[in-house]
Amino acid sequence: MKQARIEAIDQYRGIAIILMVVANYLFDVVTIPGWLKHAPDIGLTVIDLIAPFFIFAIGLTYGESYRSRGERDGAGRAWGHFLRRWLALIGIGAIISAGEVLVGKNASPISWGVLQAIGVAGILTLLVIGVPPLWRALIGLAVLAAYQILLDTTWLTTVLHSEHGGMQGALSWSGMLILGTVIADVWRKSGAKELGAAWPSVIALAAGLLLSLIVPISKNRVSASYVLVSLGASGLLFVVVLLATDRLRLRPSFLRWWGINPLLLYVMHYLLLALVVLPDAPWWHVQASIPLVVVQAAAIIAILGVIAWLLSKRERPFVL
Repeated sequence: MKQARIEAIDQYRGIAIILMVVANYLFDVVTIPGWLKHAPDIGLTVIDLIAPFFIFAIGLTYGESYRSRGERDGAGRAWGHFLRRWLALIGIGAIISAGEVLVGKNASPISWGVLQAIGVAGILTLLVIGVPPLWRALIGLAVLAAYQILLDTTWLTTVLHSEHGGMQGALSWSGMLILGTVIADVWRKSGAKELGAAWPSVIALAAGLLLSLIVPISKNRVSASYVLVSLGASGLLFVVVLLATDRLRLRPSFLRWWGINPLLLYVMHYLLLALVVLPDAPWWHVQASIPLVVVQAAAIIAILGVIAWLLSKRERPFVL
């Protein structure tokens, strides 16, 4: 049986992918203030929350999709399907990273991108996705604790010199995705009411803030406190989207189009970014004026928006 799409999830996913595209565009622009870029190490900016938004969006549908496929095709085939999906994501990320190295955007011969991190997180989450939510929550917290111990004792230098924490940081991103699937299950079992997503998100946020008293919040380190704070923030944003979608009936089609095909749009945005990043003219991107930045960002979003609209008409969307 084909699952009915949940409008709020598409809206939320649309917000997440648009923010990821904008953040990637702004990354090298020097005229953009620091609070609109990633914190260099310890600290938290609004941009540091965008990748967690996207990971949380994956968690919202992961468990339900896995269970649905398992009931239809059997556990073995469902497991194989998701394993191939995550391996493909790692492969796509590797191709993108290789392209960045090839054009000189990344000086490191081995580049680790966000898609690789998500792919590894997806595989590790697959190992426990069939476990009851309470046990899965304990496993997710144990993963974060193990990562933080290894980070503090062994991995810190390597992680600090790697994008998105590198292969080591993928363990922490996995903890985030595992816990995200738990919040999603709690929300679904509550009858898809806003409170079902709100209270575990508040707990995660509060736990992260308390933990930050001894473990610094750092996206660069993918610290346990960062994971919990950003997970809580992601869940609360979803609550806001739920309220806007279901209670206020605010359902902009533009966001829904993006939310239906996020992966394909994310990959395609790199092609548009190349038109901005590759020309050897500092005024065109790195040192671009604020008006030019606004025009370029708006053009990228508009072009991808049209593509998103066209893709939304497909019978089988390209979703994570």
